[in-house]
Amino acid sequence: MFKRHRSLASERKRQLFLQGVTRSILKNDMRNFHSLSQFILSAGPLRPTPAVKHAKTAHFEIEILDAQTRTQICIVDKVTQASTIHDVKQKFHKACPKWYPSRIGLQLECGGPFLKDYITIESVAASSIVTLYFTDLGQQVGWTTVFLAEYTGPLLLYLLFYLRISYIYDMKECLGRSRHPVVHLACFCHCMHYIRYLLETLFVHKVSAGHTPLKNLIKGCAFYWGFTSWIAYYINHPRYTPPSFGNRQITVSAINFLICEAGNHFINVMLAHPNHTGNNASFPSPNYNPFTWMFFLVSCPNYTYEIGSWISFTVMTQTLPVLSNGILLRRNCGNNPGHLKLSPCLLASRDYEDPCWTIGEHECVNWSNGIMGILAHTKKLTGLRHMWWKE
Repeated sequence: MFKRHRSLASERKRQLFLQGVTRSILKNDMRNFHSLSQFILSAGPLRPTPAVKHAKTAHFEIEILDAQTRTQICIVDKVTQASTIHDVKQKFHKACPKWYPSRIGLQLECGGPFLKDYITIESVAASSIVTLYFTDLGQQVGWTTVFLAEYTGPLLLYLLFYLRISYIYDMKECLGRSRHPVVHLACFCHCMHYIRYLLETLFVHKVSAGHTPLKNLIKGCAFYWGFTSWIAYYINHPRYTPPSFGNRQITVSAINFLICEAGNHFINVMLAHPNHTGNNASFPSPNYNPFTWMFFLVSCPNYTYEIGSWISFTVMTQTLPVLSNGILLRRNCGNNPGHLKLSPCLLASRDYEDPCWTIGEHECVNWSNGIMGILAHTKKLTGLRHMWWKE
């Protein structure tokens, strides 16, 4: 009896304990459900994830026609918006291997200007089909090759005249007359001038990556080589007459020649590394180097020093052909931008990585007609520190 009463009491306690645990669990569940519902209401309505839209790349079809016959040469397809004229030339070369890219000239219309390599197809396309006219530019050579050929010839030719080979002068007359010291000095100065040209072409100047027709190379070599032969023939001739004022004239002219050569070199180095901020190049300004102070007077000191060198060489040798060579050399540089050692006008580059002084991509207004070209662009006469460009 006693045992049964005890078991009933223990079962009752167990039931009470289970009821308490169940109530506490229900209360906790209600609290969790309430907090979850509050969180969902505060978050707002559920938004569907936006579908990712893939932009369609537009492709162009380039129809290339012969500029003379208007006949179709080929069709270049699958050309993207970001493609340039250079890319079109590469694909055109694959379709027609006999025309390499530098020989291809493309125009929007017959007789119009040739499209630059950096121009994008999107900028010239009026529809998905673009018609371009092809012109064969002929054999092309790089600008570096042009400069090396133009400057190597005068260096070697002058040495041939200096050696007085029998094919040029009478050997009996050469043996009977001794050379004046100014002849040796002139050979040294002339060789140093063109050696500096060659070294600066290889290591200083930033030459354009473009090309020029082979006929321009022939014209340039004929000009430089011809005038060098004319100068060397008279200076190294056995009957050459030394300067009238003797050693004083020779010494002063030689010193001035060396100063102008040094100034030309420092200016060229400065122009090859202009100060610029971002994409806008700034005109070079004088610094601690005294040779750069010429910027206070003229816009293009490299031409000033160049003409100073030739005037000094003229006075030192007292020969008229040297003076005419200097004047015509500067005139030739003004007329043909391909012969500009360093373009005198600052150009913010478009198809170059850095703003730089470039060659062969633009035509400069002809100003460099001898000494008057230098004087006409001094700050006192014009107040300008820049030159004008025309495409």
